[in-house]
Amino acid sequence: MAEIVLGMGSSHSPMLGSPAEDYQAHADIDQGKTDWKRSLVDVEGNPRSFEELVKMAPPGLAAQLEMDVLKERAARCQDCIAHLAKTIEDAALDALIVIGDDQHEQFMEDNMPSVIVYWGETIENTVLQLSEESPEWWKRARSQYHENEGRRQYPVAHELGRHLIGYLVEHDFDVSHSRRLPRERGEGHAFGFVHRRLMGDRVIPILPIAMNTYFPPNQPTPRRCQALGAAIRDAVRAWPEDSRIGVIASGGLSHFTVNEALDRAVLDACRSKNSAALAAIPENRLRTGSSEIRNWIAVAAASDHLDVTWSDYIPCYRSLAGTGMGMGFAIWS
Repeated sequence: MAEIVLGMGSSHSPMLGSPAEDYQAHADIDQGKTDWKRSLVDVEGNPRSFEELVKMAPPGLAAQLEMDVLKERAARCQDCIAHLAKTIEDAALDALIVIGDDQHEQFMEDNMPSVIVYWGETIENTVLQLSEESPEWWKRARSQYHENEGRRQYPVAHELGRHLIGYLVEHDFDVSHSRRLPRERGEGHAFGFVHRRLMGDRVIPILPIAMNTYFPPNQPTPRRCQALGAAIRDAVRAWPEDSRIGVIASGGLSHFTVNEALDRAVLDACRSKNSAALAAIPENRLRTGSSEIRNWIAVAAASDHLDVTWSDYIPCYRSLAGTGMGMGFAIWS
């Protein structure tokens, strides 16, 4: 019988590929100083301008934007990534289920599945596809998801994928499936981050599960994410192979406006196995980047038989409007 023996959660923000000196460049996008547009919301999910968020920001924020503070927090994030990578290496997993999201990388308005399981024999990662005119800081931020050169085929736990799809259908999940990526750009950032930042020389097969966390109208509710995670756990147990399986939430926590109260509540609920609190998170708080918390809700349910044995939280602010990333990391074992 197979068993989930390791659960994990990790932010995957481009800021994790950025030195602290580059944080201001990310903040310039928030402030509308570049050609790129970013939709901002407050901690309740209401659309806000950058100027409105400055007025609503928590007191004392300027002190958290001092360069020495930014450098210390950026270094802590790198330590957390290294700890997760070492944990995966030491766990002797046969496969790692990756629950992430797709942000118009492979799935567009012509087909936006709510939940899709990819079960091709391999999944491709490609080199960074940005124009030569893209600024160097953005290339640095994005490079963490991509190969340094050429294309690489990573192994997929495709037999487990076929089993999981069948189990989910039998248990009333209308899940989509794919055996090949529909577009040339390769795997999305949620999965590339796991390959490029969390796996070392020992690459293990992954099973990519993409949830539409971002785009209305078919995002899974927190309650449905929880049910999906529980079904994934049960499906693994029903697989006759004698395998050690891991599961990881790729993404989150709050962004692009940092919501420390929400982030800490999510981590507290994971530690205390408070499934009711996770299922009751108001959907309006899961907008824009904060929507990736849905991935954590699913993994918390899939790992409910395990305990959170380590976690860390680093609020990485980058502007006086409170924009930035709530960086979250956790291990269930």
